Amino acid sequence: MSDNATAPTGMSTGTKHRNLDRTFSVAPMMDWTTRDYRAFARTLTREALLYTEMVTTGAILHGSPRERFLGYSDVEHPVALQLGGSDPAALAECAAIAETWGYDEVNLNVGCPSDRVQNNLIGACLMEHPGKVAAAVRAMQAAVSIPVTVKCRIGIDEQDEDADLAHFIERVADAGCEVFIVHARKAWLEGLSPKENRDVPPLNYPRVHRLKAQYPDLHIGINGGIKTLDECQAQLEKVDSVMIGREAYQNPWRLAGIDAAIYGGTSPVSSRHAAARAFRPYIAERLAEGAKLNHVTRHLLGLFQGCPGGRQFRRHLSENAHRHGAGLEVFDEALAKVRELDTANAVA
Repeated sequence: MSDNATAPTGMSTGTKHRNLDRTFSVAPMMDWTTRDYRAFARTLTREALLYTEMVTTGAILHGSPRERFLGYSDVEHPVALQLGGSDPAALAECAAIAETWGYDEVNLNVGCPSDRVQNNLIGACLMEHPGKVAAAVRAMQAAVSIPVTVKCRIGIDEQDEDADLAHFIERVADAGCEVFIVHARKAWLEGLSPKENRDVPPLNYPRVHRLKAQYPDLHIGINGGIKTLDECQAQLEKVDSVMIGREAYQNPWRLAGIDAAIYGGTSPVSSRHAAARAFRPYIAERLAEGAKLNHVTRHLLGLFQGCPGGRQFRRHLSENAHRHGAGLEVFDEALAKVRELDTANAVA
């Protein structure tokens, strides 16, 4: 495994994606889109753009070791680092660090509704401060040559989903941002939990579609509630890109059809078992580095969703992968509980 965990070696690979094809991406998700999940996702799709969890500027600038927050494997490219913060100088410094580590894009989080990040002026609350976001984008772009993008909501609380969103987009675009990934829900910062904010506010896809029509020169991506390949293709008739979150994690086999359907290529694996076997060397290397088996394999629990033996696979890993000294034999035992099919179950 060529690893950027111990030193910022990504720049030396020569793999730079300045003109990223972000037609399809996997959303940044706290505790889910870890380096291990992203490496597993690469067994299913070579083309999708992958995002890290949100990492705050404070964690990067003051946390130690830095590899804990920025480490990744070269197989993950193209991969974007999502930053949380609002101070332009700190964000610019972190963007420069991200470029040194070899990340292909830096994305600013303007969508997370959690109380903890609100108190630090991070996430969705920044939609009330388009000037601060614009200043941050301007500073970050001045510090790097990789793309600087923004992920936001269609609004927060009592904001007008038309006028206030348009004002936000215009202000930040004037600062130089050309790519916006828009979660098609409002975030209610008062009265709803972060979990409720993923489901309760109604989706408003037409608002994002109108945004693209209103600003044809900007790249407008859509996120929120999209699950199937057919839904992705329908959205791509209206916007520039689609980002999928929970479905890509909870039912990762969805990703196996992306390269063919979206990019016109071929899937890197022919079956779920093939994906699991392709990931086995990575698991072995992570174990050799000192990682615990359950920390790596927890990201595969949904791989055999709906398959005969899928529950037994999940149960065996859940009950045994956390045990002291658990190794590849536990993973192999779990895999043996699922009947292998002759042909792939194509993504729908």
